[in-house]
Amino acid sequence: MNAHTLYQQKRMSAADAAALVKSGDTIVVPTGVGEPPSLLEALSERRHGLENVTVSQILPLRKYGYFDPETVRNIRHSAYFFGGASRPGGQAGWVDFVPNYFSELPQLIDRGLTPADVVFSMASPMDEHGYFSLSLAPDYTMAAVKKARAIILEVNPNVPFAYGDCHVHVSQVAAIVTSDGPLTEVGLPAIGPVQEAIGKYVADLIDDGSTLQIGYGGIPDAVVMQLKHKHDLGIHTEMIGDGILTLIESGAVTNRKKTHKPGKMLATFALGSNKLYQYMHRNPSLEMHPVDVTNDPYLAAQNDKLIAINATMQVDFLGQCGSESLGFAPYSGTGGQADFVRAANRSKDGKAFIVLPSTAKDGSISRIVPTLTPGTHVTTSKNDINYVVTEYGVAQLRGKSAKQRCEALIGIAHPDFRGELREAAKRINLL
Repeated sequence: MNAHTLYQQKRMSAADAAALVKSGDTIVVPTGVGEPPSLLEALSERRHGLENVTVSQILPLRKYGYFDPETVRNIRHSAYFFGGASRPGGQAGWVDFVPNYFSELPQLIDRGLTPADVVFSMASPMDEHGYFSLSLAPDYTMAAVKKARAIILEVNPNVPFAYGDCHVHVSQVAAIVTSDGPLTEVGLPAIGPVQEAIGKYVADLIDDGSTLQIGYGGIPDAVVMQLKHKHDLGIHTEMIGDGILTLIESGAVTNRKKTHKPGKMLATFALGSNKLYQYMHRNPSLEMHPVDVTNDPYLAAQNDKLIAINATMQVDFLGQCGSESLGFAPYSGTGGQADFVRAANRSKDGKAFIVLPSTAKDGSISRIVPTLTPGTHVTTSKNDINYVVTEYGVAQLRGKSAKQRCEALIGIAHPDFRGELREAAKRINLL
């Protein structure tokens, strides 16, 4: 049977496709823009007829009807990473959380440590050979495709057909739903003087020919804006966004000096504007791969001069970074921060940057602290930390003693807090 015939046989409404979900199933949904709105809305509509269904996902972007504390016995969200839609439920306790390294999620699925009965995903239109591209987020979804009983795709002409290991054949698919709504767009974050100052410190330490991993946020994008004059940069990242696209358009990115996959940019999910999504379409310079390819520290470290730029919320005197919770209250997740810090440390001439403003709450709280707030989830360990950057400078911690680290971190704290930080350091015998 040819691909076109199979396609027509498998087309159905979102409601009929959602009816393929059984009580007790775990549905795996891709990161961010890869989530299929029509399918998740249809699932929400029928949630009262289901029991013990789990939706597992990193970074949901929309608060669908199933995000409902009154119906968690019907459908419960399980977060690999909290976003705006899942964070309130996580903090209240009715959304679950699975600690993980982003790079290892495919392994957890493959080994059956986290279930994957059904896949819901956005997909590009089918090509002439019968393949769809899960270009927006192959992440852990491709591992789930291999394990799931039912693969259900929402096909949208606005989804690009990207290259890489992100393709599913129509013969693998249980149901196809079509939609043509605009994809979710996420613009560049606001960049203020603090972010600009941090960005300049980091940019000054990035050499021509470096390969970049850039996390999401105002500070990482502030770094990007100050790299346009660099030459022969490469991209090996988890997220491709408009910040990276701006850098590509400036001519600073050529990927020629990459020592792993030279000439190719690698990413595992996209989060940006329609301009970005159009750029991805059949672009031979970009490959979208599962996260165990992009984020594996061993593979990523095969890029010489790998630069990892990620944000945190709090750093203690030893260099431990709390990037995913506010004390006991979950805020995000480990994501790829630990993956790429370790990768940059392994890379020849690599550098891992953790960036943060020196204060929070309008300057009333120092983000550099003697010890992390009780309950804080440690994201980057004291053994992995390398560069910490605030608007007041750079502290290079790797290879330094505890006392040297403490001194260096106080030196980049806000001046208003340096005195009390020194006193605290003396009380715990670090100064």
